[in-house]
Amino acid sequence: MAGKVVILSAPSGSGKTTLARHLISVQKLNFKFSVSATTRKKRDHEINGKDYFFFSTEEFKNSIENQDFIEYEKVYENIYYGTLKSEVNNLIVNHNIVFDVDVLGALSLKNYFKSLAISIFIKPPSIDVLEKRLIDRKKNDPSEIKERVGKAEIEMKKEADFDTVIINEYLDVAKQELIYKVENFLK
Repeated sequence: MAGKVVILSAPSGSGKTTLARHLISVQKLNFKFSVSATTRKKRDHEINGKDYFFFSTEEFKNSIENQDFIEYEKVYENIYYGTLKSEVNNLIVNHNIVFDVDVLGALSLKNYFKSLAISIFIKPPSIDVLEKRLIDRKKNDPSEIKERVGKAEIEMKKEADFDTVIINEYLDVAKQELIYKVENFLK
């Protein structure tokens, strides 16, 4: 039996990765994380094949030509992200899959998986809160934060395209809401 798909999407800094990890931690739900491919630089704590598959731009473009992706996006200048068909096909046979992707990628995945998927938009309480979270996590320089906040303002206009929305103001509440919605979807 094939699994089902949960697609989490949100502006950078909204907590989608934290929520995706929480979903995976609930063992009875049988979720595995779909590891995306990217051309962005690897951060110190990240492991190739666990956090992302890190590709050079040339490797990524070759994979596009070979039609290795379900979906891919150029998210920032010279930074691509994509979902590898091989990764998904290996997981979905025995597991449910959770995706942690940008808004355009989420909509492409929902279109691909149709009724096998639920798309969930994780929304910050406000753009100001989002900006503060990005600053507090100390992963991006001021110009990157400005770019991410600008992108977030555009992405937030897409929330109506998703099956459901969770406002991540209080993480524990958002975790509970996520599990409730996912359990109902899996039934």
